Order: sequence, then structure tokens, then C-alpha cells
Amino acid sequence: MNPLETLTIGLLLLAAGAMVFWPERGLLARFRAARLRSARIRLEDALKHLYNREYAKRASTPESLVEDLSVSSDEAGKLIVRLEALGLLERRGSELRLTPEGRSYALRIIRVHRLWERYLADETTVSEFDWHKQAERREHLISAEEEAALDSRLGHPAYDPHGDPIPSPSGELPVQRWKALPSLDEGEVAGIVHIEDEPPDLYAQLIAQGFYPGMKLRVIEQRPERTLVEAEGNEVALARALASNLSVVPLSAEDRGGEPFRTLSSLQPGQRGVVSSISRACRGLQRRRLMDLGVVPGAVIEAVMKSVSGDPVAYNIRGATIALRKQHADMIFIREEKERK
Repeated sequence: MNPLETLTIGLLLLAAGAMVFWPERGLLARFRAARLRSARIRLEDALKHLYNREYAKRASTPESLVEDLSVSSDEAGKLIVRLEALGLLERRGSELRLTPEGRSYALRIIRVHRLWERYLADETTVSEFDWHKQAERREHLISAEEEAALDSRLGHPAYDPHGDPIPSPSGELPVQRWKALPSLDEGEVAGIVHIEDEPPDLYAQLIAQGFYPGMKLRVIEQRPERTLVEAEGNEVALARALASNLSVVPLSAEDRGGEPFRTLSSLQPGQRGVVSSISRACRGLQRRRLMDLGVVPGAVIEAVMKSVSGDPVAYNIRGATIALRKQHADMIFIREEKERK
């Protein structure tokens, strides 16, 4: 082997060694960092599990950790030992309980998660079906300074888009006085304050049927197997499992206001109405677009023409013609023009 080949091989070995062993940026350092990050994420997920069970007044056990985190019994045992060593958890027989330090840590992760969901709902076009998954990933990757900046940017919101309270920086939560929908009597009118987003399949069904925090509904019928409600002019039958995932607060006659309103999609060509409000389910960029087009409370809007398929429909507002699909027109509430002052 000549000197040039020896030098070349030596340089290649040196470069390979640098790629593997370089401090902070080498493959070995990255591997170690990834392992540490993975261990921290698993620990934080365990803390969230313990807090959520505590909040729901359900006991946490090693078995509940195994089921919720999809880990083996050995991995759950190691997690428990680690949390105990850090002073974040204590055992009382077979039950696992958070220490004050563990509860504070869990609330910080939950706070970040709910802030991210609020951000995704208000500032992006990310589908509501993906808010939870994206927030699950991002909640572990944000510093305290970035958390404060996000909170400030959003205007210090009190609730996430599902209606869950966002813990304050000091870990305080408002007292919840909501009820499950099936607990209401027939004829009662209530407002939705929270939609449970787990399990995902039930959440998807509720969203597909148009439910959202802030919606007002009236209970028509309560049966052991289902709840029948009137919501925004439509009758909807909900299986008990679905109805139980809607949390509501009963409304007084004063709180009910003038609802239910008609929706814009109910107008036929030639008919006019006055915009009462835009549904709270219409958020972020979509809401701003409608308002930029002049769809604001008090504006007169007229149905002009339907497309061949019936969707979209052309509307005239403030001298301009705009086309809206039914899914967007359903989010705009109107009243008869004669009621305009």
C-alpha cells in the first residue's frame, strides 16, 4: 500500500470516527440524546396518565399504566421505580398516587398540550381530528420560555378547543360544574362546554355530526339507549356512549337568547336574511376569511343562485357575489330581514 492510499484510508477512518464519536453532533451522541428524550417522554406520558385518572376520580395502578401506555409489565415497573426515585409518585398498596411535585409536573405538560391544541385550532388549517395527535408530539419539545410566548400570542386562553380548561402557569384549574348530556331532563336547554376527544372514533362521530363547544341544544327525549336533541334546527339521535361524551351546562331563559337561529344554507334563491352570528365551530383562517368577505353580524345576505349540483350556492353580500359551500353556510346563523333594526 502506497503512502497516498494509507493517508486516504486514515482520513476516511478519522472522518468515520468523527461522525460516530463527535461530541453533541456525532451519531453516538445523537443516539444517547434520542434515548434520553424517549425516556423523558415516556415518563411525562405516565405522569399525564396518573393525573387524568386522579382528575376523573379513578385509581391508578401498574395495570392501568400498562394498558394506557401500551408497555410491558416490566417497563411499567421500571417507570414506577423511576418516578418514585424522582419524588413524583408514591405507592399506597397497589394504588399509585402523584406527589405534589408530580402533580405540578403533570399539569405543566397538560398546559402545554392544551395551548398547542388552541394554537392549532385558531392559527392553522390543521384538521380538528389531528389537533390531539400533533399536540401529543409537541408537548414534550417546548421550553418554559417558548410556552410563555405561545400563551401570550394566544391571548392567555382559559380553555382549549374541546372545552378542557388550560391550567394556569401556577397549575390552577377552574372548578368544573358541567354535567353529562344524558343527565338532563327532557325539555331542558343547555350549552355544550366540553367534548371528550377520546376515544378518537367517538370524537370523530360527534364532530361529523357538527357538535362543538358553545353550541346550544334542547333535549327532546331521554331513553336508556339514546338521547334525542334539537341542535341548530336539526334533530339528532345520540347513542348513550356518544351523549355521555358531551358535557353541558343548563341554560336559563336569559342565557338562551334568541336561538335556535336559521342557518344561511336554509335560504332559497331570492330570499334574504340578516347575519346573527358565526358558529364557534368556524375558527382561525376560515373565520377570518368569512369576516373579510363581509359576513359579520348585522350584514344583509341574499341567496342568488344554486350551482347545478346545489353546492356551492352564490350569495350577494354588500354588493359582492360570493360562493359558499353548504358546510360553510351551515356555520352562519341568520334571522329574518324584517327583524333588522
